[in-house]
Amino acid sequence: MPPILLFVDTRAWYALLDRRDQNHAAATHFVQHVTAPFVTSTYILDETLTLVKRHMGHAAATRFGQRLWSEEVARLVRVSPEDEALAWNIFTRYADKGFSYTDCTSFALMERLHLDSAFAFDAHCEQYGRFIRLPSA
Repeated sequence: MPPILLFVDTRAWYALLDRRDQNHAAATHFVQHVTAPFVTSTYILDETLTLVKRHMGHAAATRFGQRLWSEEVARLVRVSPEDEALAWNIFTRYADKGFSYTDCTSFALMERLHLDSAFAFDAHCEQYGRFIRLPSA
């Protein structure tokens, strides 16, 4: 049986990278103790690189981007047209939630890959009701 994958969200990546981030210690501790391989999406790559470039500079974004592109730190999965269609359905159905469209693509991709957990620091996974957020609050 292949190892279970753990989806990694933008804020988790950022918390790992920026020592000044309020979640850095929790993220670092979590990564030191987790054994599941990481998976992330091309949409998360986009968000993360934009956030890192804005707050930490182009060089930091480029270094981390190369690690993601080479799949050194996680399996990088493209969001498919079917994922995008499901994401749009989720986005329009949950008007009362603060989900971004990228959040919705993550949910769709996680459903496609049969993942049940995400390394994340916001409550969107729990609000959607189908996934467990790690580390737990």
